[in-house]
Amino acid sequence: MKLLSIASGSSGNCYYVGNSDTHILVDAGVSGKKIENGLREIGIKPSELNGVLVTHEHIDHVKGLGIIARKYGVPIYATRGTIEGITANKTLGQIDEELYRTVSPDQVFEINDISVDPTAIWHDANDPVCYSMSNDGKKISIATDLGDYDDYIVDKLKNSDIMVIEANHDVRMLEAGSYPYYLKRRILGSHGHLSNERSGQLIKELLNDHIKGILLGHLSKENNFEELAYETVKLEMAGNSFSNDVRDFGLCVARRDMPGHIIETN
Repeated sequence: MKLLSIASGSSGNCYYVGNSDTHILVDAGVSGKKIENGLREIGIKPSELNGVLVTHEHIDHVKGLGIIARKYGVPIYATRGTIEGITANKTLGQIDEELYRTVSPDQVFEINDISVDPTAIWHDANDPVCYSMSNDGKKISIATDLGDYDDYIVDKLKNSDIMVIEANHDVRMLEAGSYPYYLKRRILGSHGHLSNERSGQLIKELLNDHIKGILLGHLSKENNFEELAYETVKLEMAGNSFSNDVRDFGLCVARRDMPGHIIETN
């Protein structure tokens, strides 16, 4: 399997996960054109998509969903609460009800030869989840928009070969920034977003001896920057039982405005 981050940040999120037979998007939070261009860069036709996994209904995760669904007839996998949130958002346009597939946390399902395991997460949305995808003994996990994490989430994400973990904000930048008080409280709360420090702590718990890549995702444009997220997470990872050189884990930051490079499990 392989992973491509098409876009990752507070302004829009979309990831491709697939192999030679199965092609999946996790979220579609940028324009349909950006999604199409990102897929074509790696030789995938949008018409070849087998499904879109939606984590939750916030616009930075569903902005291009209506266009992709209507244009290519791609099935949409989401929890019941997320589907209700999507259908209530009139800016997405009309989406054929027959395209929706309802999923539930901890109920594994298949999209062709890829097994998908949804995990309940803490975020201020209707019924949010993150996803782990497995095939041929390899596992890719994408977990953003986490207000916090617990042993349940760690257990569900462990043993991943590739993972995208949220590193949304630097606490000091957020506290000193221009956001209104209520928004700062929301982001810092248990149903908001992971800070750089908390992201590093989660990653340290998930480290193993077969990781091929770790992407830091969903960085805030106003309250974070790539070098700070990378260095903060790197410090939190120090002293792990596998390696103190983050290059051994393929640690890097997912770009907000352009696709990254392909990371493969093999």
